[in-house]
Amino acid sequence: MSGTDVGALEQFPVNGVRKVTVGSVDIAVVRIADDVYALADTCSHAQVSLSEGEVWCDELELECPKHGSAFSLTTGEPSTLPATQPVAVYTARVVDGRVVVDVEPQEVTS
Repeated sequence: MSGTDVGALEQFPVNGVRKVTVGSVDIAVVRIADDVYALADTCSHAQVSLSEGEVWCDELELECPKHGSAFSLTTGEPSTLPATQPVAVYTARVVDGRVVVDVEPQEVTS
């Protein structure tokens, strides 16, 4: 199994977010139902921890708590200002009840 085990699925709040650190990389892991997503934990606009923000389940976005920019959980692209630059997206999955994150950013294709 490639990637890093960051904890049991039940340790991540349903429809919520939790910060984990893999090596020197801070990652916001979002859980929606039994699906998991992973983004760089730092907002591209204000250098604020995204794991302190609100999860928008229907939109699959994570809102920055400082200025309200929302980032796509699948592409990292901001959908609202003031952020204009994306954040890195990482591959996250559940394997045997454990959340596994690959710290190499995903290649996002449009």
